[in-house]
Amino acid sequence: MHTHSKESQSNLTPDAALEYLKDGNERFVKNLKTNRNLLQQVNDTSKGQFPFATILSCMDSRTSAELVFDQGLGDIFSIRIAGNIVNTDILGSMEFATKVVGTKIIVVLGHTKCGAIVGACNHVEMGNLTQVLYKIQPAIDEEKTVTQDRNGSNPVFVNRVTKLNVLLTIERLRKESPIIAGLEREGAIKIIGGVYNVDTGKVTFYK
Repeated sequence: MHTHSKESQSNLTPDAALEYLKDGNERFVKNLKTNRNLLQQVNDTSKGQFPFATILSCMDSRTSAELVFDQGLGDIFSIRIAGNIVNTDILGSMEFATKVVGTKIIVVLGHTKCGAIVGACNHVEMGNLTQVLYKIQPAIDEEKTVTQDRNGSNPVFVNRVTKLNVLLTIERLRKESPIIAGLEREGAIKIIGGVYNVDTGKVTFYK
């Protein structure tokens, strides 16, 4: 598998970037792996990087974006934080990734059985983690269908909050970053959400 160059990155469409990720996850689920010379990729990227995707995912040890999408060195900007939340630092990083470096797609990737989501649903408070989990509260408030057992022990509730957290994070990207919103309007990038299933390895995408 080749390393992306400035030319290949610039010629890639946002839709094609999404297909790259879908194909990579399909390989991952089937226990296939693209043949890569990682040391060669170290050499290829030593003087510059031209990643095609920016992925905001959880810090969970099971959700490495490079692995679940079968990508190599220099292919993606990977931003990882508990609960795949967004803040000013992350917005700035995404603006750099898209506007300056030229990635074609932003993926907000949640996952099943997320400890941060479970903690937020249980209203856990602990040191600085409290403020992290507080950023998930809007998804809990948005979830109206579950009326009983609205806590981290209810997998239906947790799964629905997980998806809503992804979708509300995407809304925040558009609202709080005029740069990212403008790139999307121009068709220069695509913004999409997804949830990774820790039982199967499959990513389900949401527009």
